[in-house]
Amino acid sequence: MNGYKKDSDVALFDAAALQRLVEVLIERGYRVIGPTLRDNAIVLAELESAGDLPRGWGVEVGPGHYRVRRRDDDAAFGHSAGPQSWKQFLHPPRQRLWAGTRDGVSDAESDGPEDQVPRYAFLGVRGCDLAAIATLDRVLGRSEYPDNSFVGRRRQIFVIAVNCTEPGGLCFCTSMGTGPAVGPGYDLALTERLAGDAPSYLVDVGSQEGADVLAAVPHRAASSDEIDCARTDVEAAAHKMGRQMPDTDLRELLIRSRESPQWEEVASRCLTCGNCTMVCPTCFCTSTEDVSDLTGEHAERWRHWASCFEFDFTYVHGGGSVRQSGASRYRHWLTHKLGTWHDQFGMSGCVGCGRCIAWCPTGIDITAEMNKMAGDD
Repeated sequence: MNGYKKDSDVALFDAAALQRLVEVLIERGYRVIGPTLRDNAIVLAELESAGDLPRGWGVEVGPGHYRVRRRDDDAAFGHSAGPQSWKQFLHPPRQRLWAGTRDGVSDAESDGPEDQVPRYAFLGVRGCDLAAIATLDRVLGRSEYPDNSFVGRRRQIFVIAVNCTEPGGLCFCTSMGTGPAVGPGYDLALTERLAGDAPSYLVDVGSQEGADVLAAVPHRAASSDEIDCARTDVEAAAHKMGRQMPDTDLRELLIRSRESPQWEEVASRCLTCGNCTMVCPTCFCTSTEDVSDLTGEHAERWRHWASCFEFDFTYVHGGGSVRQSGASRYRHWLTHKLGTWHDQFGMSGCVGCGRCIAWCPTGIDITAEMNKMAGDD
């Protein structure tokens, strides 16, 4: 997927200008969210300056394994996906839907009026995660019954994407058509260049608001050679993926594999903990709970993330849970993510970020499972 604009829209700036970019966004009322080092992981958090970015830090990842490591340069975006995704800011893990009292006084949704919804600027959105935002937009924002909270949050975000030049050990975005070059949907897109003494950034403009923000940041037009070198770096990254899905119709493969003995084999390793669904940037399932104070005078309804790996996720009143075995729950998750998601939403539910592999306690690898099925097919 290629979201490049024409060369006349391409600029170049340095690390000092990146600092100014963050300042400009804050001055315009945005809360800038980006990667930063905390608790031995690269996490997404609010940035006060570009100095909060994890310069000189990378990650080492594998099935069930994640470690930060020191790099030998000052790259600010030289790392792959961490434990969090941008989903948490658009589709919060826990949200109050309604509150009221016995006398009938009630509050609206917890976000309140639209002007109270945070204005976020997302800095450092990879191609896989930009595709995940588009996926959530299709599921929650443009469905027959859109989620008004998501729509309000999505409408106000400013997106600064980052093209990948150094995929992680678990990345497989090329297989899913989501990277390493970012697709459409950004306001600005950066390509970090490490040639020379300090990083520089090629900047693609994707919207008028992006052009307005760039105008307030010191920059110059990028030369043809600078553009070509940056594009070449990104294209080369497509051949450095740590993982790969089988080159076949995944939806049809899963249909043919419905009764495969592999489901029981993977279930023998799966803890049904739901980690894969919690870190997935596109899983959107929720549940609701009603709570009240001890007097019964005040009640609230809350929505929170849920997982199809939970035993009670398919509970039917009077009949128990529909999917009681770990094998059936894993099959449902994988089949929906890569198969029936196409039937519901016209697209895949997987963007190839590799988070579910890294954060599975037993190291179950979604690409390995699919390649096994393709080999047995």
